[in-house]
Amino acid sequence: MDTNELIEYAKKAADNAYAPYSNFRVGAAVLACGRIFTGCNIENSSYGLTICAERVAIFKAVSEGCKNIEKIAVYAEKMPYPCGACLQVMAEFCDEECEITLTDGEKVEKYYLSRLLPKRFKLEK
Repeated sequence: MDTNELIEYAKKAADNAYAPYSNFRVGAAVLACGRIFTGCNIENSSYGLTICAERVAIFKAVSEGCKNIEKIAVYAEKMPYPCGACLQVMAEFCDEECEITLTDGEKVEKYYLSRLLPKRFKLEK
């Protein structure tokens, strides 16, 4: 899967964001099992119940039986760096060399999970 194609899926997913409080619309797309899963951020007036686009996309993949995320793209109009909760979820379902692409539509930054979360928490199974 071409990274630019994954970015387009993330950008389209941002159109569905529910962000009436922050007006920060984010879309994410993950590649897993050869399929694309998308998500958007969904806010709630009780802020603790808000969920990020990255977790929505990953949870959709996992709920369909795809537990090994290969690539992630995240789009927003301002550069969308993943929060700590999203990074920890990525650590559960991605290996350390999972490619994470962040973009605001103009600037594109690529990272590996190991760089964004160098000391991840992981219980041994």
